[in-house]
Amino acid sequence: MLNVPSQSFPAPRSQQRVAAGGRSKVPLKQGRSLMDWIRLTKSGKDLTGLKGRLIEVTEEELKKHNKKDDCWVCIRGIISARFDIGFVYNVSPYMEYHPGGEDELMRAAGSDGTELFDQVHRWVNYESMLKECLVGRMAVKPTVLKDYREEEKKVLNGMLPKSQVTETLAKEGPSYPSYDWFQTDSLVTIAIYTKQKDINLDSIIVDHQDDSFRAETIIKDHLYLIHIGLSHEVQEDFSVRVIESVGKIEIVLKKKENTSWNFLGHPLENHHSLIPRKDTGDFVSVSSPEGNFKISAFQELEDLFLLAAGTGFTPMVKILNYALTDIPTLRKVKLMFFNKTEDDIIWRSQLEKLAFKDKRLDVEFVLSAPTSEWNGKQGHISPALLSEFFKRNLDKSKVLVCICGPVPFTEQGIRLLHDLNFSKNEIHSFTA
Repeated sequence: MLNVPSQSFPAPRSQQRVAAGGRSKVPLKQGRSLMDWIRLTKSGKDLTGLKGRLIEVTEEELKKHNKKDDCWVCIRGIISARFDIGFVYNVSPYMEYHPGGEDELMRAAGSDGTELFDQVHRWVNYESMLKECLVGRMAVKPTVLKDYREEEKKVLNGMLPKSQVTETLAKEGPSYPSYDWFQTDSLVTIAIYTKQKDINLDSIIVDHQDDSFRAETIIKDHLYLIHIGLSHEVQEDFSVRVIESVGKIEIVLKKKENTSWNFLGHPLENHHSLIPRKDTGDFVSVSSPEGNFKISAFQELEDLFLLAAGTGFTPMVKILNYALTDIPTLRKVKLMFFNKTEDDIIWRSQLEKLAFKDKRLDVEFVLSAPTSEWNGKQGHISPALLSEFFKRNLDKSKVLVCICGPVPFTEQGIRLLHDLNFSKNEIHSFTA
């Protein structure tokens, strides 16, 4: 474990501290403004000294780089979650551009600067600011906990290392993800460190109701789940940000009351688990539909058509459940579900069982890259597929079509539905 500098930050008598206890900027040399720094980062100049390579940095190696002309700093990881999620930056090129002065950066030279950073710069997007200075990740082994009660304590604070399964997963799947959380008076941010650089917004599903928070992240052929009973209530709306260059996801929740949380919450079923997608079975995370959808759209509804692609299926689960249970006028529900391969079809067995049990439900799976053994429909969304499947029971029956998937899929689907004479009021699209 690295030792965090014990000095207060900003340090007494430093350029950044003022008598009233606040901060002040130091005068920068000409040509050292923020815009000058941005221009430097885009110049193609090697700011790490590693010629584009990313390396794993040991504690011993990090400690060696503690001079102004050779200053490495670790941020967000070692002291916050106790295992290998820290990122190391060569901040020497940034010294003359730092508004707080060189001395303040040197407080964290050759060490973990997370605590110092959070006291002053918690909301600064350092991943973007220092992305050209990224040296690599910290090579820190997970801590093996001997006392289960100590492990449980770490769960409650959102910091459970899965040391007991890491070795197995290293052979079978991606590096084990981790997460951390931090707060302001009004917001709680949950940061997920996937350790993958191909993560995007389509990879994350977030759902929370009352005090239950659930986030499911698709990482290669696995699902990483965070499932927590939050210690305090949060508002319904939230935001998600992905920093693709470092594989980090930030989920920002709004507190209902501006109060300090002592801990994030308590673990619920399958919390902090990395599960092979083929083994998920009944285990599916479902986000609440976003947008201006109203339950009143179901009133006196006779035909319900659902059009989904990939993770765009998630809002359809609640719609299916509500429609088949609470809409007495409903005659038919048809779901056309597009995926790439059979293995990508989530909830397949449940849908097939539901269709067998409730004769009002028809389900059609369509694959774009099927194997030779696939006997179902294949291809991409097209007029032929939709016109064959989405037919009203009666010419004037009340119909609702719900569509969700990647943006190109949704836009094409809406155009085709209009061509099939479904009106604007009969179509509702969700954000995938």
